[in-house]
Amino acid sequence: MEKLKKWADEHLQGDKVIWAVVIALSAISILVVYSSIGTLAYRKDGGTESYLLRHTFMIFLGLATMWVAHRIDYKYYSGLSRIGLWLSVPLLFYTYKFGTSINDASRWIQIPIINQNFQPSDFASLMLIINLAGMLSRKQDEIDDLNNTLLPMLGWSGLICALIGLSNISTAILLFLTCILLMFIGRVPMKYLLMLLLVGALAGTTVFYFGQRGTTAVNRVKEFIAVLKGEAEPGFQAKHGLIAIASGGITGKGPGNSDQRNILPYPYSDFIYAIVIEEYGLVGGVVVLLLFLIFLHRGMKAAYNSERAFGGLLSTGLSFDLVCQALVNMGVVVNLGPITGQPLPFMSWGGTAMIFNGLAAGIILSVSRGELDKSWSDAKPAEAPVSQNTETKPLRNKAA
Repeated sequence: MEKLKKWADEHLQGDKVIWAVVIALSAISILVVYSSIGTLAYRKDGGTESYLLRHTFMIFLGLATMWVAHRIDYKYYSGLSRIGLWLSVPLLFYTYKFGTSINDASRWIQIPIINQNFQPSDFASLMLIINLAGMLSRKQDEIDDLNNTLLPMLGWSGLICALIGLSNISTAILLFLTCILLMFIGRVPMKYLLMLLLVGALAGTTVFYFGQRGTTAVNRVKEFIAVLKGEAEPGFQAKHGLIAIASGGITGKGPGNSDQRNILPYPYSDFIYAIVIEEYGLVGGVVVLLLFLIFLHRGMKAAYNSERAFGGLLSTGLSFDLVCQALVNMGVVVNLGPITGQPLPFMSWGGTAMIFNGLAAGIILSVSRGELDKSWSDAKPAEAPVSQNTETKPLRNKAA
């Protein structure tokens, strides 16, 4: 144990609780995906072991990405995100027009040779959050400047959310809410936040008329409202998700004993939380929920402790985005909202999503590491005076 602790202290730096949470979620993911992957293996004429190995490999690749990201000073991500943001625009447009279509939505680009699907919306969301945090921290002295400060932020937020919304409305809405949160914390005046809501309304109108899933989203909301009013029964997916939860009881049926895994569509991704509760019971469901809430708490703690506005905004935005995805996924499974197709971060079957989740968690760890490792902080190059670059100011001193 002493050797393990010494190795962890040396190689897993930053907030140890975040490391523990992500590793715990990854371990649970391997167990539940292996249990629920049978239907996918049957459709693809493959063995469950091969899919388990692939999923495990992607989890370790995500953890490796997380480790690399946490070793890099988070301030360097601001410059990289500007390049990534410009790159994400043609990627999203290409995906919308020519991407791989699943369930009438073009959300993926297939990477040749390795035959791996890549979802540009994950990349674009991450780049927008990082870039928005950077713009807010650099422009605090000019936060009321409409032309030089606010229009670029409003423009990028509206453009990226609209492009994502053309094929993935739920992700676009969550990203838009994250943008509002960051701008609110970044002391953007309320009148400009209202302007952002107007930009969001325009983007939403564009998505509804030109997007691939506008009609589907409206119908799902209508169906959910009808169910709440008692005018209709839950749909097939929602119904069997509730059956899985009810049959799980307090302690569950045990690993590998789920019945609904062979009935539910996508039990290894969209409805993996239902399989967690069916096999591990209410206890397992609460444990997963608590792990995500702990992740949010530690991410916000890293933001509060940050001595730079950029670090605080960055940790806040990424923590909020990841945990909101998780809460939406879990809320849908327990019938607290309409079906969205949002995966459960760190747990759902996925390819490049694991890498981007790991990258986001690694950046949060980089923020926390910058405050815990004083030698790393001392090695940072000198920054511009506060009047030119307010990134040196603590986020907690920025409250309006």
